[in-house]
Amino acid sequence: MPKGLTPRLSALKDEIEGYARDYGLDFFETVFEILSYEELNMVASYGGFPNRYPHWRWGMEYEQLSKGYEYGVSKIYELVINNDPCYAYLLESNAEVDQKLVMAHVYGHCDFFKNNFSFQHTNRRMIDEMANHATRVRRWVDKIGVEKIEDFIDRALSLENLIDQHAPYIRRNPDPKKAEEEAKSNEKVEGFKVNREYMRQFVNPSEFVEAQRKKVEEEAERAKKNFPERAQRDVLLFLLDHAPMEPWEFDILSIIREEAYYFAPQGQTKIMNEGWASYWHSTIMTQRALRDAEVIDYADRHSGTMGTRPGALNPYKLGIELFRDIEDRWNKGRFGKEWDECDDLRERRAWDRKLGQGRRKVFEVRKHYNDVTFIDTFLTTEFALEQKLFVYGFNEKRNSWEIVDREFRKVKNKLLSQLTNFGQPIIEVVNGNFENRGELLLAHKHDGQDLKGDYARETLKNLQSVWRRPCNLVTRYEGKGLMLRFDGQNHSEKKVEL
Repeated sequence: MPKGLTPRLSALKDEIEGYARDYGLDFFETVFEILSYEELNMVASYGGFPNRYPHWRWGMEYEQLSKGYEYGVSKIYELVINNDPCYAYLLESNAEVDQKLVMAHVYGHCDFFKNNFSFQHTNRRMIDEMANHATRVRRWVDKIGVEKIEDFIDRALSLENLIDQHAPYIRRNPDPKKAEEEAKSNEKVEGFKVNREYMRQFVNPSEFVEAQRKKVEEEAERAKKNFPERAQRDVLLFLLDHAPMEPWEFDILSIIREEAYYFAPQGQTKIMNEGWASYWHSTIMTQRALRDAEVIDYADRHSGTMGTRPGALNPYKLGIELFRDIEDRWNKGRFGKEWDECDDLRERRAWDRKLGQGRRKVFEVRKHYNDVTFIDTFLTTEFALEQKLFVYGFNEKRNSWEIVDREFRKVKNKLLSQLTNFGQPIIEVVNGNFENRGELLLAHKHDGQDLKGDYARETLKNLQSVWRRPCNLVTRYEGKGLMLRFDGQNHSEKKVEL
């Protein structure tokens, strides 16, 4: 069972919280609880929540985390939940310097959760909602049976990334009332605008106006026949609206979708979120909270977190270094037209306008950016060279991984492609009545990376089990159009024109 803070830890919490607020961090009330390593692994296997719906994958996650801790391969230092109040967990066996570091790190996360735009739509009572989801699924298990429920959850989880991660911020489909008004206004076709009434019959003869009217009517009729009228990126929502599911299937799929949207902002801001928390634990610990006797232990923990290894990207390291770079650039005025046009290397190295705007700028960035816009806007050539970033690939002749390119534009584009849509393919529903047979047609928005055939076929198989009719997916493979199909029994494919 979770334990409350000891008097000593409670005093440390008040101290670290005071430092965080002094620096301008703004966060929800934060509740810390102490857990043993078994309890912390259990909560971590649940995605940071104390209660989740029953499913075998939580046990698998727990086993992996437990073995990692027992063998000394990995150790969880902190867990924090985007909630109001925020809940965070401390490992019971941590040394005092570790607890202070974790508290400082947690307050950075809590500030980010509260203020970054990506989290503004998230449920701030998700602990209660997760418990509610668990209760609903357990009721269905009692009624339907554990095997049937787990089998459906397996299939639903394979589809959980088929959402529109940008849906909370933009409206892809027009407002129904406005669309209806626009359709009515289009019914009246007058042709080209004329300044003189007597010229109308010459500029817009009756035959031309009639042809335009028929064209508008045909387009409107075609739009009505399309189902959906526009390509829909939120595949799970389309299934919930139109798939012939049982009540229990509908309820479970809606739970999977709701949780997918809750966790999406954390995937969209992994580099920024961890970088921001690391920036503040580093600032608070080195400037305010550390005692002389704790410096070596702190340096050991911090360097372990920031360490990188060949072929891997450490979000903690990239995030904190980019925030520090932004702060330094805005303190010295290394931005704007004058800086961009300066091509004297000696002058650029010595450039310092002493503006002192760095701290204000990083707070602004924390609020208005996600990982993609963060990297796209602030990753510079100088930063890439300093951090020794590169693109790597597998050399089949040598049978080894090696550096492919260090050119800045390629490095940046590769990083952005990995972050866009979480590095996963973008799939849209194009037609829910394909060839007037009730089949589902999806399209892959090809970005230069072909789909993995085995993944695509298994996903189609799981989609078909929900849609109950054959499912089709149009993609591009090796530069040519290809349609994959699963009819409930067999997979097939055929070439198509794109």
